[in-house]
Amino acid sequence: MELRFEIRRSDSPWVDSVWTCTSERVTAMTSVAGVRWGLVFWEQDGRHYAAVTGPETRTSTAPVPEGAAFTGIEFAVGTSLRVLPTPELVDGGLELPDTTRRTFRLDGARWRTPGADDAEALVERLVRAGIVVRDPLVTEVLRGHEPAVSGRTVERRFRAATGLTRGAVRQIERARTAAELLAAGDTAADVVAKFEYFDEAHLARALRTYVGRTVGQLREGTGGAIALDLAQRSTS
Repeated sequence: MELRFEIRRSDSPWVDSVWTCTSERVTAMTSVAGVRWGLVFWEQDGRHYAAVTGPETRTSTAPVPEGAAFTGIEFAVGTSLRVLPTPELVDGGLELPDTTRRTFRLDGARWRTPGADDAEALVERLVRAGIVVRDPLVTEVLRGHEPAVSGRTVERRFRAATGLTRGAVRQIERARTAAELLAAGDTAADVVAKFEYFDEAHLARALRTYVGRTVGQLREGTGGAIALDLAQRSTS
């Protein structure tokens, strides 16, 4: 029983990563908190599906279509869909209608369903059509710059673009990276020091809230299927 993930980082400023996954005799998985929205396409028993997925603020248990093959696009933080504000997607998503093997429908038009190798080409077309947009202020903040507006304005724009506060983004990203390092063999003490958790109990609470695993489960690779590439099979 397993989910087999392959993830690659993207050179596109609009895309964080592109992933594929196949499920074998898996009917449920631990869904991990994440700060990005995405597009996901999957095939099961000869039928084809597409959905928009939203940021997730906590871990949960999610059903998995058995024997399905997925391709997903995780968009950069600060991007959004013109017709579907990211705050409306938080802890949810939307299945898209009229999906076939070759095309899917989004924002009133049909688009060619991408594979992992041409995901960025689809995104470029969506950007040119004005369907995928972004707030440049959020991009500036994420790069460490301090824009010439009030902190309240920054927080309001950040939440409007991402559906999350800046603090929530930091906490979720920190917990996910901590989980990856623990799965790769780092000690809890090293992770606490590296990410400035108050202590190991604080780390344990963050992992329970955002990842749904204990330190021991991450180190031992137990706990069942999880929507995180803890096998470190990412490619560039």
